[in-house]
Formats: sequence, C-alpha cells, structure tokens
Amino acid sequence: MLIALVFVGLILLGLPIGFAIGAAGVVGLFEMGGDKFLALGPSKIFNGLNIFPFLAMPFFILAGEIMNHTGITSRLVHLAQALVGHFRGGLAHTNMLASVFFAGLTGAATADAAAFGRTLVPAMVERGYKRDYACAVTAAGSIIGPTIPPSGLMVVYGSLMGVSIGGLFAAGVLPGLLICLACMIVIAIGATANNLPKSEKRAKLRELAKIFRQSLLALMMPVIILGGILGGIVTPTEAASIAVAYALFIGVFVYRKITVADFIHMLIRTARVTGVIFVIIAFASILGWWLSFNQIPQQIAQAFLLISDNPYIIISLVIGLLLIIGMVMDITAILIILAPVLVPLTEQIGMSPIHAGIVFVLALNISLMTPPVGACLFVLSSVTGERLERIAAKLWPFLIAEVAILFVFALWEDMALLIPRFLGFA
Repeated sequence: MLIALVFVGLILLGLPIGFAIGAAGVVGLFEMGGDKFLALGPSKIFNGLNIFPFLAMPFFILAGEIMNHTGITSRLVHLAQALVGHFRGGLAHTNMLASVFFAGLTGAATADAAAFGRTLVPAMVERGYKRDYACAVTAAGSIIGPTIPPSGLMVVYGSLMGVSIGGLFAAGVLPGLLICLACMIVIAIGATANNLPKSEKRAKLRELAKIFRQSLLALMMPVIILGGILGGIVTPTEAASIAVAYALFIGVFVYRKITVADFIHMLIRTARVTGVIFVIIAFASILGWWLSFNQIPQQIAQAFLLISDNPYIIISLVIGLLLIIGMVMDITAILIILAPVLVPLTEQIGMSPIHAGIVFVLALNISLMTPPVGACLFVLSSVTGERLERIAAKLWPFLIAEVAILFVFALWEDMALLIPRFLGFA
C-alpha cells in the first residue's frame, strides 16, 4: 500500500514516470529489509537494461529520424493518395493508408501523429475537412505505427518475457492492416454525416507507376527489416542496424538531404527518446523484482480466477485493466510492470506468450489515443492548436472500431497466430 501511495503521489506532483517508479521501488526495498536491501538497487537497474535485444530500439528510432528528414513522408503520402484519394473523403483515407506505409519506418505512434499533424492535417483543413475531425483521423491511424513492425513495445515485451521478437513482429502485421481497414470503413460510413469532400479524379496507371517508383526506396525499408527478421536471416538488432545504414545511404547519397550537422541533431533526438524509455525500463526492474519477491503476480492471478475461470472472461478483464490503466499512465511503464504479473495468468488459461503479447501491445497502443493521458492526442493538440477534448469527441467511432479489432484478436487465437504459425514462430 505504501508503495502505491508513493507512486501515485509522485505522479500527481508531476515527477516523470520513470523516476516515480524508481522511487516506489526503492521504498519497497527499504520496506522489505531496510538499508541492506537498498544495495540491490544498482544491480537490478543494470540487469534490467543488460538485455541485448534492447539495442534494437535506438537503431529503429534513429532509422526513423533519418527517413523523416529525407522527405520520405511526402512521398508515401503521394503514393497513398494515388491509391485511395479518389474515394469520397479521399484525404482521410490517404491519411490512414499513409500510416500503414509510415509504420515500417518509425514504429512510433507519436512520430506518426507529429509528422501527419504538420502535413496532412493542414492539407485536409484546406480541402474542407474540419480540423478536429482531421486530427481524430490522424490519431486513429497513428497507433498503426507501433502495431505493424518494427515496434518498440514488441521489443520490450519480447526481451522481458523471453518471447520471440520475430514472432511478435509477425503477429502485428495482420491486426495493423485490419485496424487500417476498420478505420477506413468508419470514414466511408461517416462520409456524408461529416460532409467529407467528394472524390478526386482517379490517378491514371502511368501516373501511379511514376509515384510508386518515387516511393520505392522508402517502401524497401520495411521489406529489409521484416524480410530479414521473419526470414531468419538477421536478428531484430541486426535488422535495426541495417535499417540505419540503409536510411543513411539513401539520405546522403540518393536524396542528398543530410549534412553532418543534421546527423548530429538526429543522434541527439535519438538519445533523448531512448534515454526516456531506458530510464523507465531500468527503474521498473526494481519494482518488478519487488512484485515477484512478494508473489504479487500469483495473488493477482488468484484474484482474477476467483472472479471466473472462463478464459474469455479472464482475457476481457485483462484487456479492461490495460485500457483503464493506459488512460492515466505511460504505456511502456505499464508493459514493464504488468506483463510479468499478467502473462503467467494468461498462460494458466492456455494463452501462448505471443498471443498474449499482441493483445498487450494492441490494448496499450489504443491507450495512446484515449484521454486524459493519450500521448497522440497531446501531440496533435500541440502541433495543430486544436483543443484536446474536441479531438476526443470526434475519435469515439474509430475507438470503438479499434477496440472491436482488439477483442477479435484477443478471443480468436487462430486469427492472432495465423502469420506466426505460417512462418514457424508459433
């Protein structure tokens, strides 16, 4: 109870989530054995980060920074517009499809939201879309990024739980594509009610081929990453480093848009983002050890099983818990703290670790667009100037569609593991 009070109190005082977790963990160690147990802290912090696959995260972040700087975003948007721009509400559909293309470059929802908030949202407003609706479409599409690999959240889960990251990447492809399809259906259904602009002229085959050629170098990035990992040729860390080399080659020698000064700034931004994530992981390892030592996972599992032993009800309870906590807490911290607690419970009801992993990732990604602490909502609000509550009000049809997709993959194991089983990961 004391640890919970310390953690919640520090969060309310505005302390960064990573340090609040660390402080709560230290209080837990002291409570267990006084200053003698405090000596465990440094070793737990080091061991929490001393996991080789974590090296993939800064490489993926840096690759995304490089590709963003080279103007790849605009090329992918043009390709998406050529493919779906002729439908009613064409730019809204373009926004969603571009998120699929963009997912293979960054794997970060906030990066997607920031990039399209600066480019596509103003373009949509100029074409007659309401700004709050344009922001809602962008927020709904932004979670496709960390669902379709590469995904930093999958790297964290796989590293912590000893689960194949390649298997998780394989499991993320289908739900990411179905989220895009579901959101495009929502756009089409609401096209008249939201008074979306009518369709533009369909791109001719020759024009489409030209735009595809211009986008080919960008589209090769996810092919290199996924093809290498899923084909068993390289590890996720090796694929991430190859992605950096590829992006750097394209930026320097093909597009000629990267200078030494630009690269230094990219390294600084990568270090900042990585530092925030790694601080959370490091300090959460103390709290995670405290939870395990006190058998908190077993107690929570027993509490859940007392409610019901029906696997579908247990899965629904887990999803509800993740969605609710995700509304008020950083999703990386949630994953690090709750995965070791809840995954043993899911294993008791016959859920494979890869299946549980994709459910965790989907639920936490959806939390990125739910108020009051939805990171994508804050990014879009700050970038576009639109009020957060107005974006949230337009977001609910997309939220319902994405939660429905989440439950489909949570309750239908064969669907969730279709691609991992085909590729031999499950």
